[in-house]
Amino acid sequence: MKMKVTLIVALLCLGLTNSFAQGQEECPTKLSIFHEYVKAKNFDAAYTPWMEVRKACPKYNKAIIIDGNKILDYKIENSTGAEKKAYIEDLMKLWDEELVNFPSRTTQGEVLTDKAQLMYDNKAELGLSDLEVYNAFDKAYTTDKEHFKNPKGLYTYFSLMVDLYDAKQKTAQDLFNKYDDVTERVDEEVKNYSEDLNKLIAKEEAGTALTSTEVKYKKYYSSYLDAYDKIGGSINGKLGERANCENLIPLYQKDFEANKTDAVWLQRAAGKMSEKDCTSDPLYFKIVNAYHDLNPSANSAYFLGLLKDKENKSSEALKYYEQALSLETDNYKKAKLYSKIADKLKRSGVYSKARSYYRESLSLNPSNGRPHLQIAAMYAASANDCGTTTFNKRAVFWLAADEAAKAGRVDPTLKSHAAQSATSYRAKAPQKSDIFSEGNGGQTIKIGCWIGSSVTVPNI
Repeated sequence: MKMKVTLIVALLCLGLTNSFAQGQEECPTKLSIFHEYVKAKNFDAAYTPWMEVRKACPKYNKAIIIDGNKILDYKIENSTGAEKKAYIEDLMKLWDEELVNFPSRTTQGEVLTDKAQLMYDNKAELGLSDLEVYNAFDKAYTTDKEHFKNPKGLYTYFSLMVDLYDAKQKTAQDLFNKYDDVTERVDEEVKNYSEDLNKLIAKEEAGTALTSTEVKYKKYYSSYLDAYDKIGGSINGKLGERANCENLIPLYQKDFEANKTDAVWLQRAAGKMSEKDCTSDPLYFKIVNAYHDLNPSANSAYFLGLLKDKENKSSEALKYYEQALSLETDNYKKAKLYSKIADKLKRSGVYSKARSYYRESLSLNPSNGRPHLQIAAMYAASANDCGTTTFNKRAVFWLAADEAAKAGRVDPTLKSHAAQSATSYRAKAPQKSDIFSEGNGGQTIKIGCWIGSSVTVPNI
């Protein structure tokens, strides 16, 4: 009897082994079948052979993941109720399998972010609350922040926080902390892509043509910068008036004593108060000085400069701004500082120095076209002061147009705005009839005062 049982078990094992081996042998054929169906967009026919390969040979080919995403996306789109929910859950399972079977294709942060976004997009079908979906995003952020960088995911994460705050499920401190978390994360990615794009721009500016691969990368970097620019605006729009002085000051006043030795808290509080122009309140003075005493840095020196500006002590403010620049070692952050200081000088009408600071910012981060637009605006504002004749005054707008056009060439986020600005300036410059009347086509006109430049009149 014992021998019979052993024989039956052996035969069963042999059958399972043969069945498994046969399944594996069929994987190449079935993969080819489902892949052809996917190419033909016949996702229903592709589903069964795809599932068979997915189960029998999960590590066989990355097409299991790539085509599987398309198949399940189609199934989700074309189903309802419990069936749709099952497909959604299976898509999340597929992403988990990708992380195990093809780890070089993805990261934990990307998988968790994608799953959280899918949960958000299908909250009703999955029966999830805002808090549950928020917690899924929060898990992605806390588990693998480095790879939580999808622009849409970052916006959704913050948007849910705002909704939870409005529903009184999160505090104001939770809201402002998450705003800082997300905007800092966006800024880190903007910095990374800007630095990569700057290298390609420098190569082009030096007169060397980009390779076909570099052209593709330039488009790739530009598209992400454009996405982050839009997301940044949406995040600020979503926050809206919730972060006004009426809300910020009582909150920071209440928490100051508990956080006066916390450099991160002090930096974020000072930064938020300066962003929202709450710098007249005595609390701002307390926070900035505590921050500078605790951690003298580029940021703290800049905040002290803002204080001096508020006291109308411009020369003292500039000393702190210069100190901030000397303390900053990161080129991307230094470029932002130069640009912020230039903005203040521009508003004060100190155009020559403002242009110098804008140019320093451009030298450190040439893919940010905003300084070009600011310089163009200063040229345009100075046309009447820097031209000696009516024609020469209008000729200043050619300089403004050229400067605005540069912004669009280097910065994908400003392409449309830069083109509109350049067109507007050219419309104010001398037209063909004016050049004909002056008879000065091709001549060089010197522009005086602080501009100290020249422009060549177009030939007609």
